[in-house]
Amino acid sequence: MLARDYINVLYIDLDKQEYRYEQRKDLVKYLGGTGLAAKLLDENIKPELDPLDPAQPMIYAIGPLSFVMPVCTKAVATFYSPHTKEYGESHAGGRFAMAMRFAGIDAMVITGKSAHPQYLLIDDGVQFRDARAMWGLSVEETGKILRQTTHGSGVRSSIRIGRSGENLVTYAGVNVDTYRHFGRLGLGAVMGSKNLKAIVVIGNNTVDIPQELKVKYRKVYDKIYDRVLNTDLMKKYHELGTPVNVIPLNEMHSLPSFNLQKNKIDFAEDISGEKFAEDNLVRKVACAGCPIGCIHIGQVRREFDAGYEYETINVSYDHELIFALGTFLGIRSTDEILELIDVVESEGLDAISTGVVLGWATEAYKRGYVSLEETLVPFEFGIVQNYIAAVKYISTRKNKFYEDLGKGVVHASKIYGGADFACHLGGNEMAGYHTGYGNVVGFAVGSRHSHLDNGGYSIDQSKPKEEDIVKKVYDEELERNILTSLVICLFARKVYTRDIVLEALDAVGISMTNEELTKFAKDVQRLKYQIKAKLGYSLDSIKIPERFFQTKTLNGVLSSEKAHEMVKEYKKLIDELMNEQ
Repeated sequence: MLARDYINVLYIDLDKQEYRYEQRKDLVKYLGGTGLAAKLLDENIKPELDPLDPAQPMIYAIGPLSFVMPVCTKAVATFYSPHTKEYGESHAGGRFAMAMRFAGIDAMVITGKSAHPQYLLIDDGVQFRDARAMWGLSVEETGKILRQTTHGSGVRSSIRIGRSGENLVTYAGVNVDTYRHFGRLGLGAVMGSKNLKAIVVIGNNTVDIPQELKVKYRKVYDKIYDRVLNTDLMKKYHELGTPVNVIPLNEMHSLPSFNLQKNKIDFAEDISGEKFAEDNLVRKVACAGCPIGCIHIGQVRREFDAGYEYETINVSYDHELIFALGTFLGIRSTDEILELIDVVESEGLDAISTGVVLGWATEAYKRGYVSLEETLVPFEFGIVQNYIAAVKYISTRKNKFYEDLGKGVVHASKIYGGADFACHLGGNEMAGYHTGYGNVVGFAVGSRHSHLDNGGYSIDQSKPKEEDIVKKVYDEELERNILTSLVICLFARKVYTRDIVLEALDAVGISMTNEELTKFAKDVQRLKYQIKAKLGYSLDSIKIPERFFQTKTLNGVLSSEKAHEMVKEYKKLIDELMNEQ
């Protein structure tokens, strides 16, 4: 990929305990990241089988700019989502992209199932190591063992699952180097279905920039580095981080709270980014290859035994976690939010889906849809200890109710009722914005049903004309296909304009025009929708729950009819795209 004319793919077969590398020139046109991972998923997916069938592939990919340009720190995973039963894509930072880069791996394709729990140690080759002693352990405990039993400190990355992944909770995530995650859509369950507890990648090699590119590379690198550090484009991410959004969204009446029964709370200042910084923030951490340091670590004291026995825990927090495990559940203090985040992290769950599932369960309990016999704890907004217990019950499938909760709000509401207040969009639990049609429709139609697919929440805040929203959502998703294929952190999307992207690619030996980039973005989108069609997905199936039209947004109360018309309008654009071939 970088300074070579092929993509180096590592294929791992857990059934046969074998691996091989393939140098594939035919994949160069997919660049990397989303484009490459989607292509490899398309080649290997088994639409006729269950998402958690061992034959299903799990893909990891980096991009041509990974670790060689500032803030190009992410890896992309693609898989058949057990949560939405369609295309799954998740991104993670940390050191994983760096380790893959220095191990000489552009992408990994993992299939099959180990006969017993294992973890993979990937260095110059692949070792299939016994993980039976780690099965049943938390994410944190697993990480400690991996650090003690593998070499490569400083150039090593470990990704691992918790108990929720082992127990196939459909929104189990994968922890990456403690503070980052492949969070959404159930990659952790896919790993669990393969008896794969962890993957450790050690990057001991070097990355050489060709002599003829070194001057150009240095010039472009310095230019981007200057835009990152010496402008205001990324300032907020280092200072307070995304928690800076809490108070502005609250003032905009756009902060989802109490299972989206409210859009504004009277305790926003008590759980704001400013409050976390003043009371809990102890350090800021950066992903490998990033000068920003946007990972904010909060500290909280926790009682672990009677007799005034306490321990101090460090927990990463951001806006989405404060929303899902704070405002959405009516939790009113920073310490309690950090405690709840810590348990969710330990069990290896996606924080957003967990919080939204618990929000639905609380309202369902209060309205009589489910009983105490089923919930085991009396759900009440604001009571954190009951939520802590419930998180553990979800992770371990404590009873039939928690087994159902472990499949998300769509599944649970079909069984117990309350679909009208099950806050999902496209089958994936909502994120921390309730700003208008851009957010609701954009999330619902996004290719992976994520607020980051097209940034609809940001489009809403620019107050566009309603008739322009769908095209803006569509165009933004195409643009982000470029960024996530390179793989550029989306926090740096304002740094990497089209011109800068073209310069960065040219500096590493990839010459493209603006028109070619546009075509590439469309090709990636088309590929994703081809995969979705294989899996039986259609935009016609989208039904947005009534709760989104009951609670006011920044742009007023939304109309269900109008929102679903916008979905149809978006489908027309996708149909046109598919017919361009």
